[in-house]
Amino acid sequence: MVKAEAVHKSFGRLEVLRGIDLEVYPKEVMCIIGPSGSGKSTFLRCINHLEKIDAGRLSVDGELVGYRERGNQLYELPDREICRKRSEIGMVFQRFNLFPHMTALENIAEAPIQVKKMSRSTAEAQARSLLERVGLADKVKAYPNQLSGGQQQRVAIARALAMEPKLMLFDEPTSALDPELVGEVLDVMRALANDLGMTMVVVTHEMGFAREVGDSLVFMDGGVVVEAGKPREVLANPQHERTRQFLSKVL
Repeated sequence: MVKAEAVHKSFGRLEVLRGIDLEVYPKEVMCIIGPSGSGKSTFLRCINHLEKIDAGRLSVDGELVGYRERGNQLYELPDREICRKRSEIGMVFQRFNLFPHMTALENIAEAPIQVKKMSRSTAEAQARSLLERVGLADKVKAYPNQLSGGQQQRVAIARALAMEPKLMLFDEPTSALDPELVGEVLDVMRALANDLGMTMVVVTHEMGFAREVGDSLVFMDGGVVVEAGKPREVLANPQHERTRQFLSKVL
């Protein structure tokens, strides 16, 4: 579903990604861990072309992200085409990014109406169903400021699901939450993996979630993949000294 080959990304002189190679298979849940500044979030943003890569190749479901290849040359796609492709990839951010002037229902229904040209009645029926799926059937008319952080993040997940994405990206979805609210968001993500078989790439600090739900675990540091493998194996018996150092501080 996702294939990265020697992906590089710099911001000015700061090289953030220094040759990322990895593959995510359909229905796989890949968890990415690592210290702040290791390039995890940047890599996630490159997958849906919120950031443009500087070198290498990045494809989703067999198609290059943001580019078309002719001969041996890559040409950037027009904005309209990039947006259409991006609509197939759901993304959930640290800071929920809900529209504050819209109810939970309206937040979820808006993109299907505007982007997919779905009728309002159909979009709202879907939104109600998704709110029920994330355990918020009673919050249809609530505005974001009337919801807890965990509830807002669950609405954000429902909003991403409303576009029926082939891939879901989660950028530290629980890092902005109070500790007692983390579980309710992780439960929804766990259900997505188990019930829907959703392909997911999750940047996270939640090692328990990675161990229980992840099919693969990637440890990044300094813009490279240091170690990758089955979550239980990497967490219990890391092979690289840098991985051991990191895990000794977070486990």
